[in-house]
Amino acid sequence: MKANHNVRLLGAISFLILFFIFQGASVVAQSADDTVRPTRVYVFELKEEIAEPAWHLTRNSLQAAHDTAADIILIHMNTYGGALATADSIRTAILQSKIPVWVFIDNNAASAGALISIAADSIYMRPGANIGAATVVNQTGEALPDKYQSYMRSMMRSTAEASGRNPLIAEGMVDPRISIPGISDSGKVITFTASEAIKYGFCEGTANSVPEVLTNAGITDYKIIRYELSFTDRIIRFLVNPMISGLLIMIIIGGIYFELQTPGIGFPIAASILAALLYFAPLYVEGLAAHWEILLFVIGVVLIAVEIFALPGFGVAGISGIALVVAGLVLSMLGNVGFDFSLLHIDDIVVALFTVIIATFGALVASIYFSRKLFTSRIFGGLALSSTQDKSAGFTSAQSSYTDMLGRQGVARTVLRPAGKVLIDEQIFDATAESGFIDKDTPVRVTRYINTQLFVRKISS
Repeated sequence: MKANHNVRLLGAISFLILFFIFQGASVVAQSADDTVRPTRVYVFELKEEIAEPAWHLTRNSLQAAHDTAADIILIHMNTYGGALATADSIRTAILQSKIPVWVFIDNNAASAGALISIAADSIYMRPGANIGAATVVNQTGEALPDKYQSYMRSMMRSTAEASGRNPLIAEGMVDPRISIPGISDSGKVITFTASEAIKYGFCEGTANSVPEVLTNAGITDYKIIRYELSFTDRIIRFLVNPMISGLLIMIIIGGIYFELQTPGIGFPIAASILAALLYFAPLYVEGLAAHWEILLFVIGVVLIAVEIFALPGFGVAGISGIALVVAGLVLSMLGNVGFDFSLLHIDDIVVALFTVIIATFGALVASIYFSRKLFTSRIFGGLALSSTQDKSAGFTSAQSSYTDMLGRQGVARTVLRPAGKVLIDEQIFDATAESGFIDKDTPVRVTRYINTQLFVRKISS
């Protein structure tokens, strides 16, 4: 019995030893598989103006790289710059990325492009490419006041410090007053060629293609994964373009104007509603347009309609409606969080405001022009009444009962500012105040009658 017990014990010990040996071999094999796995390089192109579509592309690409467990994110860049706030969003996302981000500058990384590039862990440049010239300019290329340059200098310094590059050189790409011996003379902003960028630590090497970047970096076994825009992404990027947004605003305002000129509900208001959906939907998906900002626009349209169709004249409701419509359109273009606008740059607010104002003005001018052309053309001329009914031919719009009302007294049924309604002899008539506004229930007297319109004056107590 004792011998059998020893045999069983020896067998158990042997089984445990074999188990741990096989487990160890499995772990080693798995580690070997991980070691030989090719380096996953996620590549996306940033070859456009740095604006909202570029931020949309970058954000989606960084998320996709994370989802695919990429080892390196490589931005294939060629840009002359763009919006400062958008560049700030992109460089912040790069600095916060847990996956190393490399940039391959294919010819140009100017202005906002330089800021984004400096945020990367590694920079490679095509021979003949350039990086720098990050002075903040307006649409005509003129340098903006120093308060804008100060903000850009600060961002360039902090970005260079975070990525281990010379912050003074980065600041010199913005401020021409900075003189760095051997690099730049005072009065000129810094712009590096590929060889100069390598010399001063702003570039790791040169290459002519993405595969060559990886080879020069010592990566021979790799798998390139490229970001492909989906059909939805393409539509969103197209619609959030500021120029397209401006055109949609013109259609929204123009459709409302045309609808107010014609009875009933027809094509103009349908076009306006469709344009509003195309304007707000991509901004909502992008997280720019919040529920309350869209609601401001809707309330504004309702107030304008109430002012036009339910209330006489044009007063508080109409003005408030216009203000809310403009506010809704502008705020939907901005990346504010609730009522917190601290992260927004003044340039973005100005651009959004002027986009809405210019588009609205253009829509009104175009609507007036085309409405006249439409009803005087040969094709659509029959839609409008072209004949005249002259008084000499016996036509008249006057009613004898109206002419008999001169001097009669009544009360204002609504506020007259200056047009409204009055109650005379238990009947309601349209009337216009001779001067100023007349409050509701104020006694009035009919002073004259012109073209089916009564004119009244307030009776002094």
